[in-house]
Amino acid sequence: MKSAHHSHTVSDQAQASDLLRASGVRVTDARLGVLSVLLDTKRALSHLEVQDALPEMDRVTLYRALDCLTEAGLTHKIPGDDRVFRYSTGSEQSGESKTGVTQHQHGHFKCTRCARVFCLDDAEQPASLHEQLQATLQATLGRGFQSHDIELTIKGWCADCSD
Repeated sequence: MKSAHHSHTVSDQAQASDLLRASGVRVTDARLGVLSVLLDTKRALSHLEVQDALPEMDRVTLYRALDCLTEAGLTHKIPGDDRVFRYSTGSEQSGESKTGVTQHQHGHFKCTRCARVFCLDDAEQPASLHEQLQATLQATLGRGFQSHDIELTIKGWCADCSD
């Protein structure tokens, strides 16, 4: 009998494998491992946090896997004030869109105390928020301006830090 933890990891790996294939990226152990870790967590992870989860992987391989996943649109890089990039799968799991336009249209919450970054990927919000911001863009700068990527970060204190 398999343990619950083991089967959970298998489902993350299966999902990671499907996403890699769907985006036309060659499936390698490194990419599979990194994407599985990112799918398994509900927040953006720094390179070090991914490395902690995959101690057997060397840094260069890890960087290459993250870069490949980012280029394929399976993860996105979120710049932090601390000059550390964090990686997130965003809403790919729920977003069936293959256009690549709506997949990353969600915001992030960044805690200014512990520097953790959380994804705000409510399924209902991204489209309406994107539409509001697009309308503001056109109203402010005029017609013809079209956004293709919106990075919204709300800064404050997370539940752990605000107690």
